[in-house]
This record gives sequence, C-alpha cells and structure tokens, in this order.
Amino acid sequence: MCSTYDHEQCSERLEGALVVDKADMSGKADRWANSIDTTRPSIARAYDVVLRGKDNFEVDRAFVAEIAKVVPEIFDVATYNRQILGRGVRFMSSAGIDQFLDLGSGLPTIENTHQVAQRARPGSRVVYVDNDPMVLAHGRVFLEENDDTAVVTSDLREPAAILNDEAVRRLIDFDRPVGVMLVGILHHLHDSEDPKGIVEAYMAAVPPGSHLFITHFCASSQDSRDAEEKYLALLGTGRFRTPEEITAYFDGFDLLDPGVVPLPLWRPDTPVQGELTVGHRLMYGGIAKKP
Repeated sequence: MCSTYDHEQCSERLEGALVVDKADMSGKADRWANSIDTTRPSIARAYDVVLRGKDNFEVDRAFVAEIAKVVPEIFDVATYNRQILGRGVRFMSSAGIDQFLDLGSGLPTIENTHQVAQRARPGSRVVYVDNDPMVLAHGRVFLEENDDTAVVTSDLREPAAILNDEAVRRLIDFDRPVGVMLVGILHHLHDSEDPKGIVEAYMAAVPPGSHLFITHFCASSQDSRDAEEKYLALLGTGRFRTPEEITAYFDGFDLLDPGVVPLPLWRPDTPVQGELTVGHRLMYGGIAKKP
C-alpha cells in the first residue's frame, strides 16, 4: 500500500487496472473486476466506511447507518480494531516474527500491516488475502512500491488454495514462524462453515513459534445481539460469539497475556479510563503462540 495511503492519488493511479501480483498478469484480475457488486454492501467496503475511508458506495454507507442506529459507537469500534492491529503486529515483530499472512485484510487505510511490520522489523514480508475485488485493485498501487508485500484475491475459507498460492509461497517461508492474522473477519463465517477448522488448517501449516492473532465481534450486551440481527439481515454475515467461543479458537496454542479481552484492554499504549462502554466491548481479541 502507499507508504502513507492517499485515497485520491491511489484512485487516480488505479483507473480500473487490476493486478494480483507482479508475477501474475493473467486474466484472474479481470474476472474479479467484473465481480464488483455495487448493489449489495460488502464486508471490506463497510469496514472502509466505519474507518471513514472513501473506497465505498452508497449501499455500504446505508448499511453502516443502520448498524449505527443500534451501536452508535460503531465508528469507534473500527478505530479500536485498527489500533489493536498495530499493537498486535508490533508485539509479534518484537517476538521475532518477520512474515505475516493477513487473512481478510480489507481495503488499505493508514497503518496497514506491512507498514507497521516493516517499520518495526525491516525486511518483513506480508501477504494480504481478501476476496473483495476492490482490495485487489488497490493492491496494484503498493505492489509497485514494495517487493516484500503481495495481495492474493482468494477466499480464506479455502486454506489449501491460499497456502499453495504462488505469491504466498514466494514470500512466506513455512519452515519459519509466521504471524497468522484473522483480524475482524472470523465473525463473517457462519458456524456451518467451520471457522475453528479453518483456523486449525492455517495453523497446521505453520511451524512452532508462529503466532495466531484474532479479533472478533462479541455477544457482550443486548446491543451487540441487536447488532448481530442487523448484520445477518442486511449483510448476510456477522456472528457475534461469546468470549468463550472466541477463546476456543486458540485451543491447543499458548494464549498470551492478557488473554482474550475487549480490544482496548489488549496491551494498551495508555491505560483505559473509566467503565467500559458497549463499543469498548463489542469486539474481543487476543494472540497465541504455537508451541
């Protein structure tokens, strides 16, 4: 992504050109470009709305407006998720991780994974994976500038395809520890899609010392349960799971302090003052290490 992501500049440079990876100039990009649907909200674009980005459509903004009726703090929640992404990547970098697989990465914004990782540990390699074609489009901009970063357009529910993707194999050495990131994405998988099994598939592919980083919508209040109804009705996904259900994703791994907690409480840069609000508790997260 652009070193300091400028939506206007990047949009001018995109002009509809879609490229998966420097080494892959096939028709795959065109197929994804044709799949952009502006009649229904998308996960990546809705997240861009709550991050106050510009890469979204009216249908995405209307969806977020409906969610805000239930959880007025939804824009703050997005900020908390972005902040923990930075803290989590810095933490993993300090633990020696220098390669990251960011699954369900969303559209580029400020302080993206590769920016945080490569500042903390120069030479770090990052692969972004998302199934939204707009992520692919914006990916071309930063692929031109950063040989240690790639974008793969694929569905994280297909671990085998992603783990064997050419761009993934080019940048990620699976004989060395990897930071596997599922930040704000597992709640968009239905129970029937076996999200825990998907997590286990990725973690089975990485060696001991690898880290698993998850944030997730949490059924922490009546407001969160009302929000879940809105998500499922309007977007078709958005499962708000209990703290116990979220913690279960880390079964078999060494859950690191402070465990699975509301996002602002995970290793905050500054102490959190006062009682936690609904927005503070709408998402939980944590990091574990593979023994």
